[in-house]
Amino acid sequence: MTARSIIEAQLPFAYAGAEYPELGNKISGKVRDSYVKGDERVLITSDRLSAFDVILTTIPFKGQVLNDMAVFWFEETRHIIENHLLARPHPNLLVTEQLEIIPVELVVRGYLTGSAWRDYQSAGSVSGISLPGGMNQFQRFDRPLITPSTKAPSGTHDEPISDAEVIERGLAEPKIWSEACRAALALFEFGQTRAREQGLILVDTKYEFGIRKRPGQSPQVVLADEIHTSDSSRYWINDSYIAHLAHGTDPVMLDKEFFRRWLIEHGYMGNGTPPPIPDTMRVEVAERYIDAFERVTGQKFVEKPGPVAESLRTIIREFQV
Repeated sequence: MTARSIIEAQLPFAYAGAEYPELGNKISGKVRDSYVKGDERVLITSDRLSAFDVILTTIPFKGQVLNDMAVFWFEETRHIIENHLLARPHPNLLVTEQLEIIPVELVVRGYLTGSAWRDYQSAGSVSGISLPGGMNQFQRFDRPLITPSTKAPSGTHDEPISDAEVIERGLAEPKIWSEACRAALALFEFGQTRAREQGLILVDTKYEFGIRKRPGQSPQVVLADEIHTSDSSRYWINDSYIAHLAHGTDPVMLDKEFFRRWLIEHGYMGNGTPPPIPDTMRVEVAERYIDAFERVTGQKFVEKPGPVAESLRTIIREFQV
């Protein structure tokens, strides 16, 4: 079978989610469902695809791709900061350390694009950071910007906030926030370096952090959720950047911004009824996720086809996850 035919055969099995009451109470996110068991949190990465903070469809193998990429980067960045990963008994399932999650996403941006460009056009600033006038779309910042965003419940929109508001609202203690920002910039710098080695540009990304609290020890900031995946990051093909910048056209992208633009072209930006997502688009998105994994990591993606919900149930029962 060709790679495309494998994806097409997986369409009926794309994993939207299921109930596993033996794991306890489920907390549903846009893509991941989590269950807390004592000092551990079980994360099940679905194939759900969201845009504009709305879940729209499922993409075959998306959950496996995201976990493959996250595990790759967790291992690559342990020298920068500890992360929450403990085990991965199933392609779509991660066993992680239970942490007190900082309720703010740290979005690090290296270039003026995406929502930052739209905000700049309307207000001349991004997350309370004033930018010089006359900047061009896709222009590189002199240094990366941290543009925080509150974590919104599923079905609602994240809220960009300023760095100062994080402290003013009590969302994080100053020392903890400072350490999280330091780690985010170090991770982004490392990610950009590794991306360049693969002929790519890591344009922007988001990080989430938790706090590890142990008796007799100071609180420790730990990397959580995911890192440098196709859902959390924007990548460009390096060779395309200069040529496209000169002509004011989009660099070749590896992320799902193309899907957002397809939605915009069909009159949808997060409000109202979304357009139907045809299977041909779902297959194309899957191909792009797989291609991004292989380009970013330099590894071959090995599909694990079949009914995801059933194989998850077997793993949870047999291994007592």
